[in-house]
Amino acid sequence: MNLIERYLLRQLVGPTLLAIAALAALIMLSTTLGNLDVIGQGQSPLILIKISLLAMPQLISLVLPVALFVAALITLNRLHTEQEIVVCFASGMSIWKVIAPAMRTATVFTLIALFLNLWLAPLADRVMRNELFRIRTDLAASMIHVGQFNSPAAGLTVYAQDLDQGGAFHNVFMFQEKEGGGDSTFIAARGKMAKRNGQPVMLLLDGSNQEISAAGVLNYLKFDEYTVDLAPYLASDQIIQYKIADRYLHELVYPDLTQKWERKNRKALLAEAHGRLSAPLYNLAFVAMALAAVIGGPFSRLGYIPRIMSVSAAAAGTRLLGIAVLAASSGSVWVNLLQYLIPVLATLWGFGELFRWPANRWLARLGNKPPHAALAAGAAA
Repeated sequence: MNLIERYLLRQLVGPTLLAIAALAALIMLSTTLGNLDVIGQGQSPLILIKISLLAMPQLISLVLPVALFVAALITLNRLHTEQEIVVCFASGMSIWKVIAPAMRTATVFTLIALFLNLWLAPLADRVMRNELFRIRTDLAASMIHVGQFNSPAAGLTVYAQDLDQGGAFHNVFMFQEKEGGGDSTFIAARGKMAKRNGQPVMLLLDGSNQEISAAGVLNYLKFDEYTVDLAPYLASDQIIQYKIADRYLHELVYPDLTQKWERKNRKALLAEAHGRLSAPLYNLAFVAMALAAVIGGPFSRLGYIPRIMSVSAAAAGTRLLGIAVLAASSGSVWVNLLQYLIPVLATLWGFGELFRWPANRWLARLGNKPPHAALAAGAAA
């Protein structure tokens, strides 16, 4: 790689990383806002941040082609309008050498996206699913919503007016329905969640209990401290069910067909596998289309906005078509071929535009000069 190629590479990598950082920050903010209900379930802000970070690998893989496309357009348009690309051609560089830094960058990010899709994203999704399952089944954390009557489990209703900095609830109300009939009502000045022998309990202080038996007999008890066992309300029969996005590639291609759910969703699993393998190709396709938008045409002192806008619309349409094909692949195995064909055709179109432009009429009027000489002459005209 010569000095000019390294210069072009530096000019491209900086805006690409900046675009990825900007999109990642936007996604992080959106994901965090979407998971704010975690705080309402008694979890700390650190858990909210952890869940948002675990969702990032899959989302970053989706925005990588967009970030590359935007960065390539901005960088190439600036280099071309400032005639630096023209100088490269005039110095004797072939079109292959001019576009090589951009294609190297696209190749690196294609491999990064492949790593994210096949290993990091499924791993992060599994950890996030485990964390969400823990939150959903954590009775101790979700039991009391301050200022609200809450029913965390069947037959149990809890209310607390306030929560102090020491983790103690004030003015606690608890209503229990008994299996054999009857109910029990607790009213306490203070209460606190705790664990006894590894099981969650509620410690009630300075309160009273009114219990109605199945026979309709009322019993009243006043206490200084009372322990309410919450173990019967734990959902012990729940298990973690991993979604399609949480599975590794081998689990998608070779599912356990002894399971009814996996037999039923066999085509959807296979479509997801092909989607993960084909999606990184959009990094190459979008960079090729960005190159075609700026370099794939005659030099223009008026800029390349119309051409950039049309290619941007084509890139957006290409990605939307890919998403539609991914959805359609769940119904037919043969449609999976289109998941690879769409980005490959987009890449070929971009290269076709790059190598078609020397035949333009204005170049012919320059006496069929070589591409670099024609561009230099066009810039000087």
